[in-house]
Amino acid sequence: YLKISKLALAFAIIHSKPPGKSSKGYTEYLARTVSEQDFGWKWKVEVLEAEVLRLRQELLLNRISPRFCLENRKQDASAETHLVRESINPTSYSSQLEDSGCDVCNDSAFDSLGTASDFHQYEQNVNTSKHWLERVPPLNLCHTSKEQSLTAPVHFLQCLLEIRKLSEGGILQADFSELENDSFTICNSVSQLLDGLTFFYNSPKFPAPSFLTEGVCVLLSLITDSKLSNHVLKKCFKKLEEFKKNLIQIILRNTSVNRFQALHSVSETLGLLGRNNILRNSLISLLLSGIRQFAEQLLQAHQAQSVYDITQYENIFLLCMILEQLLQNETKESNISSLGYGEEKIKFLKNLDQVILHLSDEFPLFSLYLWRVSVLLNSGQMQ
Repeated sequence: YLKISKLALAFAIIHSKPPGKSSKGYTEYLARTVSEQDFGWKWKVEVLEAEVLRLRQELLLNRISPRFCLENRKQDASAETHLVRESINPTSYSSQLEDSGCDVCNDSAFDSLGTASDFHQYEQNVNTSKHWLERVPPLNLCHTSKEQSLTAPVHFLQCLLEIRKLSEGGILQADFSELENDSFTICNSVSQLLDGLTFFYNSPKFPAPSFLTEGVCVLLSLITDSKLSNHVLKKCFKKLEEFKKNLIQIILRNTSVNRFQALHSVSETLGLLGRNNILRNSLISLLLSGIRQFAEQLLQAHQAQSVYDITQYENIFLLCMILEQLLQNETKESNISSLGYGEEKIKFLKNLDQVILHLSDEFPLFSLYLWRVSVLLNSGQMQ
């Protein structure tokens, strides 16, 4: 039947082709026309699906707290945007732009990840937000953008956080059990947020757009909130894992000349995600796996005297720094357990001494980082 249908279509195209045009040319023209129509319909469907999600978000907010009125709670966001940006990245973007990008890292910036007070100050800055209730306008069906696809879920999740804060203070009555009844909306919103962050991290702009900064703020606030984090982590854990893997690959595969400005922001986000006890173990596991695989590839290239990827070699140090910082943070806590990444820990430590021995002469800095990580993994507190 399929062969007969194809033959009938071929005859129909040949009989209907305009004079002076070949059958092949006319077929290609028809294929392009159909393809453009399909693309148009797919685009319209995506826009309409986004609008449906927005309406479901408003309905869910109304179910959680009927008294919650978005229209009457609009305030200026300029001061908060500046405050949040400073809380996430203390180093000014103007100073980053003056940097040549030749340095592999900024040690002082990475040291800030290890200070618990810095992160607590970040949380306080996020909690002082007063513009979270600004209403998201309906999507323009004639035009949509990547920026809209990120700002829409950001505003919805900001509203959830604000309701949570107001209900905790006794100002507002809220029923968060509704999140269990509508897992689709919360999952799709978080998924849209993570996809948007991944897109903009892949195509960084300087200085960072305010909506990107707000997106990171919302994500970190969700996974650290005592009530909302359970809903988000339970329903969106796989998506968060995929997001962390994407960030690691962005660091490893970035080949731009002045890439370290952009990679610093990605590294900082990974470090902050590692503050969450549930996400930390899986992130350590991913980092151990990535660094181990690169060390094995580098050893093979060194023994065969073949060419290795110098860009990846420079980028791998960012992952080493994040991993070292997370392990150091674990040693400061009382309830330390490597059960979440025990398998990767065993693989990482296996034959590590031989790897360091063979690489130490040619790659002393990388070998030093491998040794420092192994010391942290083998310390008495990490058993």
